[in-house]
Amino acid sequence: QQHAQRKMKIVATAMLGTILCTASLPKPSAAVSSRTIASFVASSIGRSTSSSPTTTSRRNMSTQTPEQKQSLIDCPTIPLRDGTSHPAIGFGTYKVGFIPASASSAVASAGATDEPQRTAEDCVTDALNSGYRFLECAEFYGNEQEVGKAIKASGVPREDLFICSKVWTTTIEKGDDAIRAQLEKTLSDLGTDYVDLYLIHWPVPGKHVDAYKTVLDLKKEGKVKNVGVSNYAVEDYKELLSAGITSEDKPVVNQIEINPFLYRKKTIEYFKSEGVVMQSYRSLRDGKAMDNPTLISLGEKYNKSPAQILGRWCVQHGFVYVPKSVKIERMVENAQVFDFELSEEEMATLDALTTFDAFETFFGLYKKCVNRDTSKDGSMEGVKTDITID
Repeated sequence: QQHAQRKMKIVATAMLGTILCTASLPKPSAAVSSRTIASFVASSIGRSTSSSPTTTSRRNMSTQTPEQKQSLIDCPTIPLRDGTSHPAIGFGTYKVGFIPASASSAVASAGATDEPQRTAEDCVTDALNSGYRFLECAEFYGNEQEVGKAIKASGVPREDLFICSKVWTTTIEKGDDAIRAQLEKTLSDLGTDYVDLYLIHWPVPGKHVDAYKTVLDLKKEGKVKNVGVSNYAVEDYKELLSAGITSEDKPVVNQIEINPFLYRKKTIEYFKSEGVVMQSYRSLRDGKAMDNPTLISLGEKYNKSPAQILGRWCVQHGFVYVPKSVKIERMVENAQVFDFELSEEEMATLDALTTFDAFETFFGLYKKCVNRDTSKDGSMEGVKTDITID
């Protein structure tokens, strides 16, 4: 009965959201800097050399021009609470050159290949050469040393980079000393003495609040510039606040899966009201939605690929867009999302692609992953069973 009531509530909310979306375009989750996404679009369209629409089966604009590289280097930014400029687009390094052992069997098998895997150093070198300046890293990804090699070889000044890392569940469970040791390893591997953003990867039950406080101490010591969270439900965030986290120390970012097929509007709007910037992972759904008729149709209209439509939806909503690829032509393609704009009606159509089943799938993953790789892996001990899933 509780399940049915929740389903009715979510369906009703989704219907209302669709009606409201059609009336007006949702505002971004944070105001952008003086180099706004809108002004960036206008200037990019002005210098665009795109021809009339062609078939979208083509991987669009995979050969990068010097102007396109510079546009990526100078991409729009979103201000964090302290005024720090967070690039609106970054390069994700998950499963780049390395697949973590505890990646889900479905994900792992999907990523398996008989072909030689390119190293993370090679991939990040290509990303930096293409103009990406925000690198999204993590302890769990197992490739930070390779990422560091690429950074060092690139010659890109440290002050021109925005580097984010995340501390994993096993380390969170072990506590203060382990978190400090892991950050030192991350800094050494990446070849830097600070990270611009450090996130709690999952809200490990009974452990994540103390871990967050440790990271706040590391910020005071200058090793972390900003502190955020990842995969936090509204209820996890409220748990932080109830533990005495002040307004000044609230997370500046929450990184969650966001795309038109998992658009948790109620959750996003809550964090937006708290001044938390939303980072999107799986922005491109791991390439699993490229045959969607809506994406194909919009791609034909704008002479863009389905991936570029997904990326544009993300930045137009004001989310930080974090695509990833091991192929340089895809890296270039994924970044070309600032030279066109979707209409209000088109945004509303994309917003409405999320189904109730998608919310339920998310909830199942959340319950599985908060204890993942800890001593309570596989159990429901401490796991919240009543969270905001939409």
